[in-house]
Amino acid sequence: MQTKIRTFIGETHIDFMSKDKLAIRMSLAVLVICLLSLLFRGLNLGLDFTGGTMIEAHYPAPVAIPTVRETLSTAGFGDAQSQYFGTSSDILLRIPLREGLAAGDISQKVLVALKQVAGGEQVELRRVEFVGPQVGQELVENGGLAMLFALIGIMAYVAFRFEWKLALGTIAATMHDVVFTIGVFSLFQIEFDLTVLAAVLAVTGYSVNDTVVVLDRIRENFRKMRRESVREIMNAAINQTLTRTIITAFTVFLSVVVLLIFGGPIMRGFSIAMLIGVVVGTYSSIYIASAGALQLDIKREDLLPRAKEALDNRP
Repeated sequence: MQTKIRTFIGETHIDFMSKDKLAIRMSLAVLVICLLSLLFRGLNLGLDFTGGTMIEAHYPAPVAIPTVRETLSTAGFGDAQSQYFGTSSDILLRIPLREGLAAGDISQKVLVALKQVAGGEQVELRRVEFVGPQVGQELVENGGLAMLFALIGIMAYVAFRFEWKLALGTIAATMHDVVFTIGVFSLFQIEFDLTVLAAVLAVTGYSVNDTVVVLDRIRENFRKMRRESVREIMNAAINQTLTRTIITAFTVFLSVVVLLIFGGPIMRGFSIAMLIGVVVGTYSSIYIASAGALQLDIKREDLLPRAKEALDNRP
C-alpha cells in the first residue's frame, strides 16, 4: 500500500526507502574514499592555521597572474600563492612562514618584486596580515575543539530527543555530512581556513535541523498510521516533509550560489562548503538517518511505550 501525499509539486508517493540499502552502500564507499584522502593527502590548510603573511596589492592596470608568479619565484617566493582578488588589477598573495624574516621585511621584498611586474609603476599594498606559527597552532586546536564540542552537544540533544534507533541514525547522518564535506576539500585540495570551518559547523546545524523535521514526522506517523508497515510510514513522512525540504534547500542553495559568484575569493571556501553541506545534508536526512533506523529494524513498539508494554504483558 502506497500512501499518497499532496504537496506544492503535486501528489507524491515516492518510494524513497526502496533504495535504502543501495544508498547506504554508496555512502559508505564515498566516506571510505574521503577518509583515505584525509589520511594520506590531508587538508590544504590556509594561513589561518599554518601561519604566514597575506598581502593584498593593487595595480594601476590589469596584470597577468603567471607573470606575478614568475617574478615572485625569481625573488625567492616560489611557494607563494597568488590569485585575483575581485578584479584583474587586484592581487591576493599568501606567503608561508619565513624563518628570520619579519612580516615587514617580507612585504617590502614582495613590493619590490611586484613593481617589476608593473614596469616601475606604483603598486599599492592595501593590506598586509601576518599570522605567527603559535597563533596558527592555537587556531587549529581551538577550531578542532569547537567542532568536537558542537558534535557532542548535537549528539546529546538527539539522544535525549529520540528513541535510540532514530538517534543513532541522526548521529550517523551528521557525521556523514561532516566527513563528506571535509573529505571533498581534501580530495580537491581546496584551501581550508577559518571560514570553511565555520561553514562546516553551520552544515552540522543545517543537517540536524533537516533530519529532526523528518524524524519528528516519522514518530508522529507511527501514532497515526496503524495499519501501514514501517517502510510505508517512513515513505509517507518523507513525502509529507518534501515541500519543506525542497523550499529550505533551494533557498539556502540559491543564497550560497550568489555568495559564491559575488562574494569574492575570501568567501569561496565558505560558499563551497555550504553548497556541499546543503546537498549532502538533504540527502542524509533521507538515506542515512531514516534508512539507518530502518536497517536497525525500528518497530512501532520502539516509539510507542504503551504498545510495547501491552506486548510484553500478553499472557
